[in-house]
Amino acid sequence: MKSKGVSFSIVAAASLLALLALFGALWPARLLAGPLRQPPEAAGDVLISFAPVVKKAQPAVVNVYASRIDRRPRNPLFDDPVFRRFFGDGGNSRPGGPTAQSLGSGVLVDRSGLVVTNYHVIEGMTDVKVALADKREFDAEIVLRDQRTDLAVLRLKGGGDFPVMDLGDSDALEVGDIVLAIGNPFGVGQTVTQGIVSALARTQVGISDYGFFIQTDAAINPGNSGGALVDMKARLAGINSAIFSQTGSSVGIGFAIPVNMVKIVVAAAKGGGRQVRRPWLGASLQIISREIADSLGLDRPAGALVTDISPVGPAAEAGLKRGDLIVAIDGQAVDDPESLGYRMATKPLGGVASLSLLRNGHSTPASLKLIPAPETPAREPIKPQGNTPFTGATIINLSPAVTEEFSIRGVSEGVVISDVEEGSTAAAVNFQRGDVILSVNDAKIATTRELERATSGKHLYWKLTIGRGGEVITTVIGG
Repeated sequence: MKSKGVSFSIVAAASLLALLALFGALWPARLLAGPLRQPPEAAGDVLISFAPVVKKAQPAVVNVYASRIDRRPRNPLFDDPVFRRFFGDGGNSRPGGPTAQSLGSGVLVDRSGLVVTNYHVIEGMTDVKVALADKREFDAEIVLRDQRTDLAVLRLKGGGDFPVMDLGDSDALEVGDIVLAIGNPFGVGQTVTQGIVSALARTQVGISDYGFFIQTDAAINPGNSGGALVDMKARLAGINSAIFSQTGSSVGIGFAIPVNMVKIVVAAAKGGGRQVRRPWLGASLQIISREIADSLGLDRPAGALVTDISPVGPAAEAGLKRGDLIVAIDGQAVDDPESLGYRMATKPLGGVASLSLLRNGHSTPASLKLIPAPETPAREPIKPQGNTPFTGATIINLSPAVTEEFSIRGVSEGVVISDVEEGSTAAAVNFQRGDVILSVNDAKIATTRELERATSGKHLYWKLTIGRGGEVITTVIGG
């Protein structure tokens, strides 16, 4: 038995050597030549290694560290339980309280030092530092915050001629394409994971106003936010933003903002803008349910149903009517209001877009002007002074442009809180950007001047009606 076992081992070894010799003869000579590698030129090359893609893309991926010191004082307004329930528990902070911190990733997109990351990575933060893949660290200023897309642009202070990542074309992606996710999960350091494009044009995710996400099974974890989703040509395909998970860790369902949306935000930052101006539709839209689709004689529930039209605006000028179903824009299919919003938001201002409508069962074309929402009335900002809940807030008039900018829903009149100073009374009350003030002490508020008059003088109490996130609440607090 022992001699047979030895004989079998010798035979197996000889066979293995023969196979290795044959494999070596068939293996491409360029793989045996040494460590020099190039980005893959053919689909088959990807089977060898992702290292060339990583080497080209990784230097442009950075780690983002954001922080702030919470100095908001305790405010007696929070003694009112109804007010506290609506506005949160922000009044429990103490001066010199703990430092709020955020960890994420980002992508260098311009050699001057412009970095794209997620809005939620730097939301509410005042101090931002960026660490490059080569261990260099820089302070960064926040150039542009775009909450509607969950994107932000930073500029590194000092240095120059930074490594950058080429921007790809997210419309060219297909389900099944191989992608890499590069970021800093859990703060362990820059990490690369691999997967495929699991789905495209994911809407109804609830992450941002322009939900049109790339879904991937490449592992994305906390800290990956703002990092790069990279295609096999080492180009940016999207910005990793969120995961679907019940544990907080990756379960193979991650979402990235398409790079074509990133391009619009970067272009606005390069142009010196503090906000992104986008084409305005001037109409309210509704998603198509199965029941509505059946009533319209459609074979599937797809399209954006027009439910209301502004008296003056691009939709009215284009001849749109209530009940019209928008099914395509510039030849690209529209499955729901979010996909239409994304397609419009990625178009530059100026020119015309071609809409395809279904009206009373018939196909109807329409030409839509790509213009921004108007600033009518003018913002006329004010900063209330004295003993009022609004002290420390900047308040502006409501207009179509402001409604678009702050994603205001459910109200069509009032004035809007556009900014809140840290440490102010308004901050202690936990007022937020985009809150709509509808009335003060039963006085209807339509302009900032009316709010000034309503908050002048002494008051024993404040009866406030506020709109936030489509909800309207009235509460009374002590003066």
